[in-house]
Formats: sequence, structure tokens, C-alpha cells
Amino acid sequence: MLMQGFDNFLALLSLALIVFSGFALIDAAIRREDGYRAADKQTKPFWLIVLGLAFVVNLIFNIFSFLPIIGLIATIVYMVDVRPALRSLPGGGRGQRGGGSSSDGPYGPYNGGR
Repeated sequence: MLMQGFDNFLALLSLALIVFSGFALIDAAIRREDGYRAADKQTKPFWLIVLGLAFVVNLIFNIFSFLPIIGLIATIVYMVDVRPALRSLPGGGRGQRGGGSSSDGPYGPYNGGR
């Protein structure tokens, strides 16, 4: 009974790693390419490859292998270093080109002459 509980825990932990790396991969995919350069981080294709490999490794291998641990480290680096740097950029590093809202003019937000 104890081993079955431990196996269930490992299955949940493995699922959590898959979800975590999948979230990081999707987040990296929706960020703008120039945001990575502006934040002085590696390029977008680099992070997509690294996080994609981490996601696939988490799907294929069990938690006791060293490859999911390397993927977890890469995902944590993205989430605690790269993602906050991209989010600190104007527009959060995603969305429209230029990062502004639809009411922004060439010199900033248009407030209707107020």
C-alpha cells in the first residue's frame, strides 16, 4: 500500500513537471522575438528548443532519470530569469508590435487633448 501511494505521488510529480515545462514553452512561444534581444537574453529559437526538449524529455523519461532534472533546471532558469525580464519590457514582451495600446500615438498615449 505504501508503494502504491509513492507511485501515485511520483505520477503526480511527473505530471506537474510536464505541465510546468509546457507552460514555460507556451510562454516562450508567445513572447516577441525582439523582446529577448531587448532583455539581453538568449534568442527566442534557443529558448524554444531548450524548453521543447525539456517538455519532450519530461514526457518520455521517468522522474528518476537525470534528463528530466536537467530539463527542470532549464525551465526554472527561464521562469525565474528570462520571463521576468521579458515581462518588464513595455507591453510585457508580447502582443502588438511596439508594445503599446491601440490609443498610443507616435509620442505616447493619446488622451483626447486633456
